[in-house]
Amino acid sequence: MDIEALIELTQKIVRQQSLSGEEGAVSKLVMDEMNALSFDNVWVDRYGSAVGMMRGAHPGKTLLFDAHTDTVGIAPGSVWSRAPFGAEVTNTHMYGRGVMDMKGSLAAMILAAASVDKSKLHGTVIVSASVLEEVYEGGALKAVMDEVKPDFVVIGEATQLNLARGGRGRAEIHLEAIGKPAHSSSPQLGVNAVHLMTKVIAEIEKLKLGEHPLMGPAILALTDIISEPYPGYSVIPSRCKVTYDRRLLPGETPQGVLNEITSLPALKDINFTAKIASSDHLTYTGETLHAEKFFPAWELDEENEFVQLALKGLRASGLDPKLGAYRFCTNAAYSMGAAGVPTIGFGPGAEGDAHVVDEQLSLLELEKTARGYVGIIEAVLGK
Repeated sequence: MDIEALIELTQKIVRQQSLSGEEGAVSKLVMDEMNALSFDNVWVDRYGSAVGMMRGAHPGKTLLFDAHTDTVGIAPGSVWSRAPFGAEVTNTHMYGRGVMDMKGSLAAMILAAASVDKSKLHGTVIVSASVLEEVYEGGALKAVMDEVKPDFVVIGEATQLNLARGGRGRAEIHLEAIGKPAHSSSPQLGVNAVHLMTKVIAEIEKLKLGEHPLMGPAILALTDIISEPYPGYSVIPSRCKVTYDRRLLPGETPQGVLNEITSLPALKDINFTAKIASSDHLTYTGETLHAEKFFPAWELDEENEFVQLALKGLRASGLDPKLGAYRFCTNAAYSMGAAGVPTIGFGPGAEGDAHVVDEQLSLLELEKTARGYVGIIEAVLGK
C-alpha cells in the first residue's frame, strides 16, 4: 500500500469541512477518489452517502465498510494550536477536525479496498461514506444497506486498533410535567410544573440500572430542563420538559426504558409523561431522514465466524488486537442492533480522542488501520 497516498487522501478529506447536513463537497471528493482508483461502481444515494463497490473475481459474500463523513463543529471560544481544517502533519501525527472521527478510517477503507488483489477475492467489497451519523446513528447507513444488502459490516470508529464485537446503544427520553398556571403573586392558586418535575428527577436519580460485563453500566444522564412559558413574566410555569440521555445495554427496548421511569411508585400521583424523542434531519440532497431516538445496543458472540475471521486477518496484517466493545453509540446500532447483520468495529484512536480541540491521529495508527482493513478483506473474502 502507498502510505504517502493514504496520508494525502486523509488530508484532502479533512480539509473539506462537512458538518452534519453539509457533506455534499466531501461526498463528491470521495466519489472522485474512488473513480480514480478504478472502483467497479461508484454512486451517491438519495441521502447523499457516497458508495463505492469493488467486485472480486469470484462470487461470494458482500463485505461493507462504513465511515461517516459528517463532523461536529468547532466549539465557540475554543482555541486550537493548529488550523482545524489544515490537516497539518508532523513526524508522528495529523491534526484537524474529523481526522480521528472518522476521516482517517474512511481514507484507509478506500485505499484498502483498492489495494487488494481482486483475482483472489470471493465476493464484493463496499465502502460507504455515510452522512448524518453525528445526529442520527444508523439512519443513512440503513439506506446503503437496503441497497447493497451486505452479509457483514465493519464500522471504522475508534477502537485503538482492537476489535469491537459490541456497543452500547442510545436513547433520548423526553419527560413533560403538566401543572396549572397562576399569577406569581398568588402561587398557591396554581401548580408549578417545575416543582413537579423536580420530584420526578429526584426519583429518577435513585434508579438502579443494569451493567454488562463487556460494555459496562447503563447510563441515564439529565441533559436539559425547560419550563413554559419562558420567560415566565409574573406567571407560574404550567409545563416543564426535561431530556435524558440513556445509554443502552443489549436487550433493552423502548417500552422497557420508559417503564422503568413511569412505574416508579413515588411518581404515581404526579402528572407527567415519558416518551422516546423523535426528530427530522434534512440531508444536503434535500431529503429528510426521520429518526426515533432509540438506537439499540448490540453484541456479537466471541466465537462468531465473522469475529474469528476478522481476528485472523488483523493478526495476519501484523496486529495483535484484543476483543472489546464500544462504550458509545455508532452506526452499528442499525447494522447489528436493528438489522442483525454481523458487525464488528475496527479503527484508530481512542473514544476520548473525538470531538476535542486539536483533534489528532497517529500516522502509524492510520497505516496500521489500512493494513488491518486489507487483512479483514482477505480473511473474510479470501479462498
